Amino acid sequence: QLVESGGGSVQAGGSLRLSCVASGFRFDDFAIGWVRQDPGKEREKISCISPDDNMTYDTDSVKGRFFISRDNAKNTVYLQMNSLKPEDTAVYYCYAPRQGSWGQGTQVTVSS
Repeated sequence: QLVESGGGSVQAGGSLRLSCVASGFRFDDFAIGWVRQDPGKEREKISCISPDDNMTYDTDSVKGRFFISRDNAKNTVYLQMNSLKPEDTAVYYCYAPRQGSWGQGTQVTVSS
C-alpha cells in the first residue's frame, strides 16, 4: 500500500513537498515513482528513484524544479516541488513500478 500526502493549494512560485509512505512490502527492494494527471490530459510520468537512490526525471518541465528523494528507514519517498507553476496543477500519484502498488493521489493546485 502507498499513501500520499502533502498536496494543497499554493500560488505560483511556491513550494510543496509530497510524501509517499509505503507499507505491506519490502520498501527498500523497490523503485518508487511519481506521476501526475490533470482531468482531460494524459498521465505524465515525473520521476522515479531506485532503492539505491538512482533518480530519473522524465518530464523536461520539472527538471531543476522538482526533486525526488527517499528515506528507507521511514519507508517514504518525497517529491520536493519548487517554483510551482499553474501548469503543475494535477493529481499526483506515487507508484511502485515492479511491485504494482499505487497510491490514491493527492491534489496539487497552483494559482497564478
